[in-house]
Amino acid sequence: MKGIVFSEFIELVEDKFGFEMADEIIEKSNLPSGGAYTSVGTYDHHELIELVTHLSAETGISVEDLVRTFGEHLLVRFSEGYPMFFETVDNCFDFLDTIENKVHVEVQKLYPEAELPTFDSQIESEKRMTLIYSSKRPFSALAYGLIKGASTYYGEQIEIEMDDQSSEGLTKVVFTLTKP
Repeated sequence: MKGIVFSEFIELVEDKFGFEMADEIIEKSNLPSGGAYTSVGTYDHHELIELVTHLSAETGISVEDLVRTFGEHLLVRFSEGYPMFFETVDNCFDFLDTIENKVHVEVQKLYPEAELPTFDSQIESEKRMTLIYSSKRPFSALAYGLIKGASTYYGEQIEIEMDDQSSEGLTKVVFTLTKP
């Protein structure tokens, strides 16, 4: 996983729970990186899982809720750092529809070694979209948070249903998004 994800997670922990909490979860975790992340570095996703697990133990907040919140935070940070992806569309469904064929294409140009999840999207109507998330990593809650963050960014209320179709070694979740 790219270091920007880790850096942003540590920043979120510092903002929401304090510098001491960030230091504590880094110290409690067995991290090959030592918890020193650069945005362009590449790190094992298990480090993020370990950090989130320790944060959950310290705060009493479920791992899934923490990862969803992180996804929402990450979407805000992406919108600030890469506004060109957000300004070319004017609604959540259209933005989500660009992830695989626009956003990820540009990410691969910058980081050819990046192992990105796939987002197979289908806009079924003005009020309904299906988004299939597939990854070797277990971060469907992060995808959920990113979707929720996108709906907030575009000022749209969207109901999100998750159908977990994961199998050993592959996380696959079908998100059905509905505008009421």
